[in-house]
Amino acid sequence: MRTNKTHQNKANIGNFAALNTSIVNEEEQLVKKLLVKELLENEAMQELEKNYLIDIAKHKNNRTIIKLLEDIPLKQ
Repeated sequence: MRTNKTHQNKANIGNFAALNTSIVNEEEQLVKKLLVKELLENEAMQELEKNYLIDIAKHKNNRTIIKLLEDIPLKQ
């Protein structure tokens, strides 16, 4: 059981890093793809992660990516 959890954590970290990079590079289609993957795997995003990614998108002033991120549900 621990191995599955470890594998899932590594996948989440990798997906988060890819999201971060794609936002910085303003790759809107890749952001959409990665957000769908995130939702399918986790159904929601941690508030801290979401706010961090929104801050990056705001810094890049990319309204499309900001909107995509704002629409992601938060984990309760």
